[in-house]
Amino acid sequence: MRGDGDIQFSAAFAKPPDPPPEWWGDVTRWLGEALEPLARALAWAWPWLSKLLLVALAIGVVALLWVILAPYIADWRERRAAAVPDWAPDQALARALLEDADRLAAEGRFDEAAHLLLYRSIEDIAATRPDLLRPSTTAREIGAFEALSQRARQAFGVIAGHVEASVFARRPLDRNAWDSSREAYRAFALDGG
Repeated sequence: MRGDGDIQFSAAFAKPPDPPPEWWGDVTRWLGEALEPLARALAWAWPWLSKLLLVALAIGVVALLWVILAPYIADWRERRAAAVPDWAPDQALARALLEDADRLAAEGRFDEAAHLLLYRSIEDIAATRPDLLRPSTTAREIGAFEALSQRARQAFGVIAGHVEASVFARRPLDRNAWDSSREAYRAFALDGG
């Protein structure tokens, strides 16, 4: 075995590397001196900087999750909106309501006519969807219910907006406001939107 040169028996160590050139030492020394104030400032600000970086990381994670999940959320909302039954009041009752409201409007009682449309609409919603309404539910809340179809929310929103202006802003409704409320209800209840 000692005759085979492929097998090493002596403990020869590799030669240590040559020391770096002198210019390298000068550069590292200059770089250390130049960056020392920045390193001290970072060390001093680290307690606040670390919290700021954690907040930035959390915002980044939330933004990334939003970018990933937004299409799924939009799809879920579309399917949910499509699942809402396209409810409309009974046409005979809607015609009778419009006749009653038109009689009030013909006498110039536009506020009362719009109130009648609003209150009967609320009664109709309460009869059709009793799970939606509570005694404290406002007209604005009803107009935003996703359980109602977009057409119903839009018509209800127009009527409720005019009635709110009449009751809370004490602005009497004129013919244009009444016509707008009436047309919103008629288009929804009789024309299918």
